[in-house]
Amino acid sequence: MVLNCMGIVILQLSEAKITYDKLGFLESFKDIPIAFISLFAVNFISKTGTKKSLILALTIVGICSLILPFVEVFWFYKVWFAIIGTCFALGKICVFGMIRNNISDEKSLAKTMNSVEASFMIGIFVVNIGFGWLISSRFSEFWKFGFLSISVLSGIAIFLFSRLKISEPAKTEQKNVFREVSSLINPLLITFLAVIFFIVFIEQSFNSWLPSFYKNHLKVNSFFALQASSFLALFSYIGRTITANVIQRFSLSKYYILCLSLIVLVLIVIIGIQFADADDSRTLLFLFPIIGLFLSPLYPVVNSKMIASIDKAKANLFTSLIVIFSSLGSSVSSIVMALLFGNQLLNFYSVYILFAVSVLFIISLIYFRFADQKI
Repeated sequence: MVLNCMGIVILQLSEAKITYDKLGFLESFKDIPIAFISLFAVNFISKTGTKKSLILALTIVGICSLILPFVEVFWFYKVWFAIIGTCFALGKICVFGMIRNNISDEKSLAKTMNSVEASFMIGIFVVNIGFGWLISSRFSEFWKFGFLSISVLSGIAIFLFSRLKISEPAKTEQKNVFREVSSLINPLLITFLAVIFFIVFIEQSFNSWLPSFYKNHLKVNSFFALQASSFLALFSYIGRTITANVIQRFSLSKYYILCLSLIVLVLIVIIGIQFADADDSRTLLFLFPIIGLFLSPLYPVVNSKMIASIDKAKANLFTSLIVIFSSLGSSVSSIVMALLFGNQLLNFYSVYILFAVSVLFIISLIYFRFADQKI
């Protein structure tokens, strides 16, 4: 919820006359700490334990969400997102590590990861719906107080998780992170990380910027912009839930390529409507969310295929690389989108995304061609 409230913050702060250039770099304050902290988080988690590390991350998120409504200055958003990004890196490495320590089969991993990532989409859906209602109500000036509910949810999550018993990996002595990373690097891993970069690059083009595209280009109000965008998350949840239930019947690579092909098809239809029918057609409001059905399975499917081939001892380190390239993809995407919005080039929004999907398609074909190799 906190990681994907960027679309709401961009929407609201743009009305407060904060320029798109500044808002585009705001995402970097979230993503750069994610990239920077991830490698060092591996040793911290190994020493502290998965459970304690995850509870620490949730605690910091809860405190930050409690403070945000009472701060007015723009610079605090930069600090806030930097802290949130750090906690997310810590949390994601813990969660991926727990999954890898308990599941080894490639397709079982894909099923579990799709289920976990599906819950991620529920958070995006709920945060868009909730803030949409708040922003459109007579209490719209108090929209930031919606973060207090996230603080409460963090407290509930901490309480529930503290009562659970999980199997912890054996604590290991501190190692040279960069030497460990260099031992993993090979052409297959580099191709995989490029795939991760572009998947998140495309996802973030929707998650953070679709509400602003709806409002500025299709001329809908803030409430409808957020509600329509929340359906992207809802369709993404459906896509990941379906994938979790059917993935064991299919080849991971063929399923992935099919989803990617369907994204290209929907984008071509969108571009056709924009340039042949009407540039601001309301039909686009309903077509963009459909992409979530096919975009959402890509990340967990390709991750599970690669993680299954990694030694359990290196799972946390490998996850840190995934987190780093995910954050880089997110940050670069937001900067490019800020340039697109700042220069009033919104009619090329879908063309830009189609270009990124085409690049991803080519890199993915190369990756799956060699994916049977072991790291």
